[in-house]
Amino acid sequence: MSSEGKHDLEKKPQEPSLTEQEIDLYSFHEQAAGRLVIDPEEAKIEFGEAVASRLKLSKDGSRVLWPQPTDSPDDPQNWSDRRKSLLLIIITLAAIVPDFDSGIGIAAIFKLAEQYNTTTGVINNLTSNWSIFLLGWGGLTAVMAIRRLGRLPVLFWSQLLSLGFLVGATFAPNLKTFTAMRCLTAFFGTAPQVTGLYVVTDLYPFHLQARMLNFWTMGFIVSPFISPFAFGFLVARTSWRWAYGIGSMYGAIVVLLIALFMEETMYDRTVKPIPARPSTRLRYRIETLVGLTGLKMQKYRLSWTQSFLSPFNVVWRPHILSLLVFEALLFGFGIGINVTNAVFLGSPPPVGFAWSQFAIAGAYGTPIVAVILGELVGRYMNDWIMNFTIRRNNGVFEAESRLWACYVAMPLYICGFVVLGGAFQKHLSPGAIVMGWGIAEMAIMINTVAVYAYCNDSFPKHQGEVSALINLSRTLGGFAVAYFQVPWAVKHGAFQVFGVEAAIVAGLFLLVVPAVQLKGSAIRARFSLH
Repeated sequence: MSSEGKHDLEKKPQEPSLTEQEIDLYSFHEQAAGRLVIDPEEAKIEFGEAVASRLKLSKDGSRVLWPQPTDSPDDPQNWSDRRKSLLLIIITLAAIVPDFDSGIGIAAIFKLAEQYNTTTGVINNLTSNWSIFLLGWGGLTAVMAIRRLGRLPVLFWSQLLSLGFLVGATFAPNLKTFTAMRCLTAFFGTAPQVTGLYVVTDLYPFHLQARMLNFWTMGFIVSPFISPFAFGFLVARTSWRWAYGIGSMYGAIVVLLIALFMEETMYDRTVKPIPARPSTRLRYRIETLVGLTGLKMQKYRLSWTQSFLSPFNVVWRPHILSLLVFEALLFGFGIGINVTNAVFLGSPPPVGFAWSQFAIAGAYGTPIVAVILGELVGRYMNDWIMNFTIRRNNGVFEAESRLWACYVAMPLYICGFVVLGGAFQKHLSPGAIVMGWGIAEMAIMINTVAVYAYCNDSFPKHQGEVSALINLSRTLGGFAVAYFQVPWAVKHGAFQVFGVEAAIVAGLFLLVVPAVQLKGSAIRARFSLH
């Protein structure tokens, strides 16, 4: 719907000639792009009684459902809560894979350096940094295929290929082979970090999406800490190859879960008429998994050219570009902490603490707890912000309200980085390291969910592009941090390093977030893709 038509509806809410043909209920949430009428009484005023009477509501009747479910049992919005929860758990377990696999190298960094007769710096630069870099580009490639073929086949084949390359890294005879295998693992493995946002919005109505995004986001934010925590103890006692072997076992379990239980959630609700499934039962299941169904359904979807250009058509929009730059450095410096903390903690004084492999592994329990706490805080805070702002706006949701969570996250981020820098430079107690690191990771979790939710609400037709661009921005912001963080700390002290990083992010926050909140509505009206 054009902006002029929308304004006409607001001026003449009771117009009797308004019909469902004039307002497509199945695509209206995409046309509105960041402004949704949630209260049923407000819907009567904005749309008129004729249209409002056809709107489907939540079970308690208090909210309008967006997207509007169809009457088909094939519509994922109509599936049972149990079925939806299973799919959300599987996609979250899959989203853990890419960064989990990348993080194995952190646990094994000293043993890898010993195995291949080189330094930890070389291992970081050749393997960790470049694999992180390729995580972002793999996601961008995946979304182009998802647009044409669907969620399930891209998810299945990407994880199968990623598993194969991780097995290759496990048995790599030399550093060149190991580096190639790690980089290919990252490139193909990152698809779930794009697919997840699609799946959440396919399954859940608007008012539940932020909560489910919180759960999915927790999976891939906590994942790079799980492997150093778990495998640090293992590598201290045996070969680093066992760590990669167990990582391969986890990847195999995820592939099996996808093959046996994951479902295609892509539903072409905006196509008129909505196309039926090309096959049924077991045949549909197998054909969908391997991609044959996606090939048959291509005629209803974007062309390959449109799919390729779509991310580039989204990225230049001011309200997402500014937040991508902000998120790139906020998350990127967090990635830097994860990669270099093992070096800080394991190196001898005066640079580090000369901790044992066991102590370093134990330290990586800190961000795991912090991210879980961030998930719990964000789960209730995001819902409270959403409900409060909807009431304040007379039953209408505006996407910019999502960014209020950033105001909670930023003071925590600054505090965490400053404390962590001081702890490294002054060789403070382990408690200072734990508090600084934990507070910083909790802030990253809260802020990242807010950015995902805002961009998702602002571009409801482009969840994959949004997810791929955020994923790319955080990896581009983080892959190079390990190159300069340790040498900078050696020369000028860790307090300066982490203090300057916190100051940069705080400055970007002040430049970006208030401006997007103040001008976001006008920017969305002009630049969002309807």
